[in-house]
Amino acid sequence: MCGIVGIFGFGGDLTGQQNTLELMANSLHHRGPDEKGSYFSDNIALGFRRLSIIDIANGQQPVLSNDRTVVSICNGELYNHDELRRELQQLGHQFSNRSDTELIPALYQSFGDNFARKINGQFAFAVYDLRKNRLLLGRDHVGIAPLFYANIKKGIVFASEIKGLLEHPEVPRKVNLRGLDQVFTFPGTVSPCTLFQGVESLSAGSILVIESDGQTKSQTYWDLDYPLAEELDESRSIMDCVDELDAALRQSIKYRLQADVPTGSYISGGLDSSLISAIVADLTGNVPRHSFSIAFDDPRIDERNHQSVMVKLLNSIHHEVVVGPVQVEKHLLDMVKFSETPLRESYNACSLMLSEMAKQNGIKVILTGEGADELFGGYVGYRLDVHRTEGLKADKKLDSIMEDQMRKHLWGDCDFFYEKEYHAFSESKRAIYSMHLNKDFKDFDCLSNSPVNLNQLQGRHHFHKRSYLDFKLRMADHLLADHGDRMAYANGVEARYPFLDTSVIDVARKIHPRVMVKDGQEKFILKTLAKKYLPNSIISRQKFSFVAPSSSALLFKNKQKILKLLSPERIQNDGFFNSDTVDHLIKRYESNDQEINQTFEDDWLMIILTFNIFLDTFNMNKYEKPTLSQIKFEVKEEGW
Repeated sequence: MCGIVGIFGFGGDLTGQQNTLELMANSLHHRGPDEKGSYFSDNIALGFRRLSIIDIANGQQPVLSNDRTVVSICNGELYNHDELRRELQQLGHQFSNRSDTELIPALYQSFGDNFARKINGQFAFAVYDLRKNRLLLGRDHVGIAPLFYANIKKGIVFASEIKGLLEHPEVPRKVNLRGLDQVFTFPGTVSPCTLFQGVESLSAGSILVIESDGQTKSQTYWDLDYPLAEELDESRSIMDCVDELDAALRQSIKYRLQADVPTGSYISGGLDSSLISAIVADLTGNVPRHSFSIAFDDPRIDERNHQSVMVKLLNSIHHEVVVGPVQVEKHLLDMVKFSETPLRESYNACSLMLSEMAKQNGIKVILTGEGADELFGGYVGYRLDVHRTEGLKADKKLDSIMEDQMRKHLWGDCDFFYEKEYHAFSESKRAIYSMHLNKDFKDFDCLSNSPVNLNQLQGRHHFHKRSYLDFKLRMADHLLADHGDRMAYANGVEARYPFLDTSVIDVARKIHPRVMVKDGQEKFILKTLAKKYLPNSIISRQKFSFVAPSSSALLFKNKQKILKLLSPERIQNDGFFNSDTVDHLIKRYESNDQEINQTFEDDWLMIILTFNIFLDTFNMNKYEKPTLSQIKFEVKEEGW
């Protein structure tokens, strides 16, 4: 994978844009340190930075079709490229090398705008049709590869990371308050929203078509589509499900081992990464491979005992780094710089350290286990849903009318609980914002509309509702984006996700929820499969959420530096937050007896801290407070 940038001018004149394009591409050097390329015509300018992984000698981009009427750039991997190449050759296309991305112009010419349906992979692409003078931007099915875009006066600009867009002089550096509100409310931002006003993230599984006159059309070519609850098949045996899942997962891993460079894996000590690594070893004859782990100096969150079991089983060449508040603080600036958003927790610093180790040891490709929790019911909410559903009638009287209305509004079901009581949370959240933001709160309140397609929730089993929401609110724009893609590519490392193969997803969506969570066990079907590959100590261990030192720990170890970023003068001058509330949080979090349960509690101070770093890193404009003549009324600030 790589970094891509581009400028599409509606007026047909990109004179003087060469230097801007080069600046945009160079800002993504970390994504593609090996090579660069570009393409210019009257209306289009494309820039490319390459991380060489497949067909190193011949995989340069941009790529032109044989008839030179279509040009493309792609940040991605087309894992089924061998099958696609044979199909395209039968249709008359010719190819000069074995690079996967060489196929994209031919795919567009043969299958039209929705050709991405044919691809099994992770990708973000731009395809320009020189005859029709139109541009297509596309993102993979689940959103592994990012792609951002912004309108300019006479065109549109796009890039793999927002920092590429910011090199264009017409893209402003102004905070999108709805994006900030999403970070406080959900695991992170939700596409198309970002933290930058005027910058949008292309949603997973979608295509954006831009015509020469500036007309745009967005269309979804794929979504996680669970069967209706009444259509669920209860007749299949557990072992039939396990066998089908095993075959799909093995094929997915075979696909993701395709590389002309060394591959390695992250090992957390949990079920998901352990299962991926064990299947890799089984497929490759136990050839020693590099593995990488994070250890913690806090024994309450350290997993070295489980990691050592896997290292011994795999006979891997293992590397680890021990992390505490000091190491996290050293990486705070970089984790915000590369994620391009404030963050709810500090684990991104650990992700950075993992990719640093991989880079230092010459590993460009990493296989990792994201996606299993969201597909197979790995979070506690899946287990609790069973009890909530069983006691629904008794519990109904305890729900407030306002919360029922909020759930109906957000999820289309007043009886479905997801993460928190959002009505009560919305009221509490406003205590964080300044008086001026509270005045405008209704304009950026992210709960004013549902963040998901409610049609995909209607009539589904509660397990599938939760899975869909986890995919849309947790997976694409957080775990795969600021936590995954951005932290890996900060060090020129490509992360691959076998659980997110479309065939694996298709198997999972057909498995009945009763064998996903069974006898009080989350991920029952995955644990049953794992018995073929893993020791019981890994399979039966209690689910352990990935957590890293909280803002409380950072305050304790780095008090002066953290307090400077959170000073009352700084908070008041920036204009986003209530300085009294921030001061209260500091006093609360720095007390010796304060513990933040990061699995169930929001670390609000971490969001505020990383937001202030975000403002500094990207030289963002301060909040523009209204003048006295503009203020019609005040919203009373809530106390603590």
